[in-house]
Amino acid sequence: MPPAAASNGIDRFFRITERGSDFGREIRGGLATFFTMAYILVLNPIILGGAEDKYGHHLSHTQLATATALVACVMTVIMGVAGNLPLALAAGLGLNAVVAFQIAPQMSWDDAMGVVVLEGLIICVLVLTGLREAVMHAIPQPLKQAISVGIGLFIAFIGFIDAGFVTRIPGAIGESSVPVQMGGDGQLSGWPVLVFCLGVLLTIALMARGLKGAILIGIVTTTVLAIAINEIADIKPAAWGLTVPKMPDDVVASPDFGLLGDFDLFGAWNEVGALTLVLIIFTLILSDFFDTMGTVVGVTNEAGLLDAQGNVPNLGRVLFIDSVAAVAGGAASASSSTTYIESAAGVGEGARTGFANLVTGGLFGLALFLTPLATVVPAQAAAPALIAVGFLMMSQVRHIEWERYEIAIPAFLTVSVMPFTYSITNGIGAGFVSYVVIKLVLGKAREVHWLLWGTAALFLAYFAIDPIEQLLT
Repeated sequence: MPPAAASNGIDRFFRITERGSDFGREIRGGLATFFTMAYILVLNPIILGGAEDKYGHHLSHTQLATATALVACVMTVIMGVAGNLPLALAAGLGLNAVVAFQIAPQMSWDDAMGVVVLEGLIICVLVLTGLREAVMHAIPQPLKQAISVGIGLFIAFIGFIDAGFVTRIPGAIGESSVPVQMGGDGQLSGWPVLVFCLGVLLTIALMARGLKGAILIGIVTTTVLAIAINEIADIKPAAWGLTVPKMPDDVVASPDFGLLGDFDLFGAWNEVGALTLVLIIFTLILSDFFDTMGTVVGVTNEAGLLDAQGNVPNLGRVLFIDSVAAVAGGAASASSSTTYIESAAGVGEGARTGFANLVTGGLFGLALFLTPLATVVPAQAAAPALIAVGFLMMSQVRHIEWERYEIAIPAFLTVSVMPFTYSITNGIGAGFVSYVVIKLVLGKAREVHWLLWGTAALFLAYFAIDPIEQLLT
């Protein structure tokens, strides 16, 4: 049966009827996608704003909220119009953790965002030359999955620490057999930690019920609870951390674009040196590469949009737009932006075209004027979302073949080293180096792509940088 005729020009442009959808489904899909990923408007300022650079500087939460909403709005609309797929984009979780906790402590914020811009420009070149697929094929799939799992655990660990659920044990070395503890003194105490615990229980309960927007609902509800408790209980402001939950004087405010263009493209070279910078950029590229590819294929497959050969429509254009989003995120100081797996929520509501992105992007545009609301959310209300996202990323662990040691051991090291060393870069390096070494001792060196050999060599130099420097001086 031939497809139904388009009802108007917008229908024809987005091929809405042709793909078996209608305007109602597209609008519902756009709404669902926004409400399942709008938590990034709160989490991105919390993650980036809660970290400090090498010189002890913090980014403004208000300006971060504006930058996050602006990039999400613009890039989501561009993806909808140019890519015509229901794939929304925003600051990438995991990627922003790399920027906040790995890159910024080694340089200024301007330099760190310049690194993000460089990473995005390199990916643009790789897409245009066709090398993005070549690099992707060089990394074994189990290691890609292990990277996602490791980042998930790292994000969850950050959430526990930010909320005060887990703390470092104070005092001299040797006073305790463990480096961290539950709560501030080995037990949970204080209203803020209680707020976090209730937020976690609420969020996971909503997720288990399959409620769309569970993470956002959890953040909003827990924030309201925190505001109420802060009003009636005697709580020192310092107990909440950087953000004290109280209603702002104004709900609506003019966007603060102060962070736009606040980056230094080449400043990092002078801060960390060429080798470390190359490894940092590689880490960002790796995360961007495979998160995007998995998301694009997974969401379009769920929407029934793959062709007979399993190809994504307009794939080259989609990958290029995603790469430009990384550049835009760095240029706006919102961290690298990427395609969101939460777009699947919109597909579940019936979205099949880029028209749904106009709805999602429009709502992000509206959020530009509501940034004061994002600044009232304490870490204890946002951290449950980090636990939930950590769980979602952890689900990739089921795809790893744990009975094959040559795969399982590198995957395990990747997953475990990330949270245990508080370093995403270290986890990826441990996985790559161990994978190459195991293949070598098993006589399977030819199975390792030359790009992976080169990457493992870079990581070996990275791990041995101190003795190398001593030999050279």
